[in-house]
Amino acid sequence: MRFTGTDAYVATDDLMMAVNAAVTLERPLLVKGEPGTGKTQLAREIAQAMDAPFIDWAIKSTTKAQHGLYEYDAVSRLRDSQLGDERVKDIGNYIIKGKLWEAFESDKRPVLLIDEIDKADIEFPNDLLRELDQMEFYVHELRRTVRAQIRPIILITSNNEKELPDAFLRRCFFHYIRFPDKETMQQIVDVHFPDLKKNLLKEAMEVFFGLRELPGLKKKPSTSELLDWLKLLLAEDIDPTVLRDASTKKSLPPLYGALLKNEQDVHLFERIAFMARRSN
Repeated sequence: MRFTGTDAYVATDDLMMAVNAAVTLERPLLVKGEPGTGKTQLAREIAQAMDAPFIDWAIKSTTKAQHGLYEYDAVSRLRDSQLGDERVKDIGNYIIKGKLWEAFESDKRPVLLIDEIDKADIEFPNDLLRELDQMEFYVHELRRTVRAQIRPIILITSNNEKELPDAFLRRCFFHYIRFPDKETMQQIVDVHFPDLKKNLLKEAMEVFFGLRELPGLKKKPSTSELLDWLKLLLAEDIDPTVLRDASTKKSLPPLYGALLKNEQDVHLFERIAFMARRSN
């Protein structure tokens, strides 16, 4: 089955091609792009489109590669042995399966998301090289090898906080999600707000893309933030004419907290608005 997007996710031609290429090559798909461009959601949509089980491994700064394989709960076994529990005779009772193990033993080809891999220690990708390449790992406590019954579809996301090792990159198919142009963004908005009035959308898009083009902006608003802002504009029944001063940078946009996420960017826009009013 080929991925062609879903009713809830607008996928560009090059993104669909990347997903299908990774599936054909049976390699992990490494996806980069600005935060809020739909990298994480892409994995969920692939699973939905292919009617596949979805397994989410969210990476944190403390996550180790071993966590994705399994963990041995020695503390619980020691406690149970002191209490005379019969469970201690089977060490398998104290093996906690990780997300990779869960994906490997799935009866149906799953979609495994390794989300924000760049949050982990630099050694994390290196420690997964063999497991992602050979689709197997050895469980020392059980003295057996766990192998994937069906090779999972693996999607790995990164926000580029750290460089990934070349050996790891070699094993992946890479795709960078470019920020949507106005036409693609309108398609995305239409999916989420099919009944949005055209004049409100036009003014809102002018404000949004105008903000993104501001020189010196520390945090550009993302797709997800535009959708949040539109939801608020509808909830508050904001008149499109109210947005015009913001689109010409004469005043802060209404409900700007959905778009601007730090005080430096708010102050920057206020200074630009002040200068725009003075020039008139």
